[in-house]
Amino acid sequence: MEIILKEDIIGLGFKNDIVTVKSGYGRNYLIPTGKGVIASPSARKVLAENLKQQAHKLAALKAEAEKRAEALKDVALTITAKVSATGVTYGSVNAAHVAEELKKLGHDIDRKIIVMHDIKKVGDYVATIHFHKEVSVEVPVKVVAENAPKEEAPVAEAPAEEVEAEVPAQGEAQAEE
Repeated sequence: MEIILKEDIIGLGFKNDIVTVKSGYGRNYLIPTGKGVIASPSARKVLAENLKQQAHKLAALKAEAEKRAEALKDVALTITAKVSATGVTYGSVNAAHVAEELKKLGHDIDRKIIVMHDIKKVGDYVATIHFHKEVSVEVPVKVVAENAPKEEAPVAEAPAEEVEAEVPAQGEAQAEE
């Protein structure tokens, strides 16, 4: 069954898209709730006319989406999570956590437009944010342990290595005496 969507439906399509769905889903959910109409020849003509008249509005929406995507182009997130000794997180890091971290950085993003798998281990992942059906941006997400050493730790390790190098030298001096 072909349906013309009247609003964006996550996982199915965007407003004014013609999608093929199972008959029961279309008859029992999409059409009664007003989220879609049957894609009859007359409905397709009406859709084409509406798209032609709204072309400048759609271009403005796409430009807005591109501007928001450009703002997130260089953003990289680091999310801390409670982690077991084996590197597995307690619970999972999901789109809601990513949206929360983006909000802390000043980007108000709805969690429903963020697509990613639930993260259950420490590591580097990617979250895709769909602002428009033609505009999306990938944001790198790094999950680290809550009690893990910070990135400044390698700087602190360098002097520690020098101290370790000096300790055997002193021990050798004592052995020579």
